[in-house]
Amino acid sequence: SPVAQHLQADHGGDTFPDITMTKSFLQSSGSRGLAGFCVWSALFLTGYQIFQYLRYYTNPAEQRWIIRILFIVPVYALTSWLSLLFFSYNNFYVYFNAVRDCYEAFVIYNFLSLCYEYLGGEGSIMSEIRGKPIRSSCWYGTCWMAGQSYNIGFLRFCKQGTLQFCIIKPFMSFLVIILQALDLYYDGNWSPSQGYLYTTLINNVSITLALYALFLFYFATHDLLRPFNPVIKFFTIKAIIFLSFWQGFILAVLEKMEFISSIKWEHGAAETKSSSVSAGYQNFIICIEMLFAAIALRYAFPISAYMSAGLGSGGEGFGRSLTMQSISNTLKETINPRDIMTDAIHNFHPQYQQYTQYNSSGKNSEETNSATKPPKEKNGGSGVGGGLGGIGVELRKNGKPKDAEKTLLLSSDDEFQ
Repeated sequence: SPVAQHLQADHGGDTFPDITMTKSFLQSSGSRGLAGFCVWSALFLTGYQIFQYLRYYTNPAEQRWIIRILFIVPVYALTSWLSLLFFSYNNFYVYFNAVRDCYEAFVIYNFLSLCYEYLGGEGSIMSEIRGKPIRSSCWYGTCWMAGQSYNIGFLRFCKQGTLQFCIIKPFMSFLVIILQALDLYYDGNWSPSQGYLYTTLINNVSITLALYALFLFYFATHDLLRPFNPVIKFFTIKAIIFLSFWQGFILAVLEKMEFISSIKWEHGAAETKSSSVSAGYQNFIICIEMLFAAIALRYAFPISAYMSAGLGSGGEGFGRSLTMQSISNTLKETINPRDIMTDAIHNFHPQYQQYTQYNSSGKNSEETNSATKPPKEKNGGSGVGGGLGGIGVELRKNGKPKDAEKTLLLSSDDEFQ
């Protein structure tokens, strides 16, 4: 419950009546201490886990996606904690939330890409599921696919569903900053003249579509993914992202119902707006949750499989020696978002819609390649077989020819409708 802090003002020897300011729980040293303890504990646990992945970097094609996913804890924890520290400054939380929201979209895409990598890539997945009938079920959300079979269009839909979130979420986050600067955005204000109603609806539709695409992919490949224990991975990531989203939504509703109010001086002037108070509770909850998320991610993505891989290949089992340069180079490779751009081109460009991507170097390839030109531009600009029924081959690694790795685009005979 709020406590009262009494302030006295003296002026010219006269003592004015006490002015009372309501002090929020979020401003207490106890709440900040608890949040700080959970945040720094989560950072230690996840930081050590990331260090282990960098040390036992035996399968870069898979581990790059895992490291990206693990960074969700430091990003969420630090942005929420900093936002809590600047709680008394109205609307500062919007800037921290923008960083958190951008990375949230990045994580959903990376989880689907990790599942692709587990199964050997797009071509290998299609080899396993192509032509199999899609089981129609309203419970699983596949009733609209009755009578259809799995094909490349199905995988396109799954990738497009996650990629659209990577585009819409950051755009909406920066739009919120602009709207707030123009005094057109206020958290919890559902008025049609304010931007909160529209940004909430768009974000809700976008994240629902992204998670639905992830679920459809799992629905189609759960038997293939079973050796990789995808359930705990999926639900851990889903819990982090979905809890964050719905907590914010529920707090906004509570604010609208006036269960959450602004912090005011006794004479009525607001010190901290109710939207900032609501965001403060959201950030406090996230700080606590990140400790549990860090523990859950250690079980969801154990390093043991990659440590044993190093032993199996004749390694000493102590991992590679790490220097600041090696850590820097690995992190640059891991965090570089270039693959999202090439993947977006591959999945949204009209001329790729009937092509399946194959990687001839196998699932343990160190570099994930995507074609960056339409099929008709390959092989002198004409393609093979006029771009249908032919094969486009691109030899690339960081823009240079490469002997051991090839990316092939094979045309598909069917089309998802």
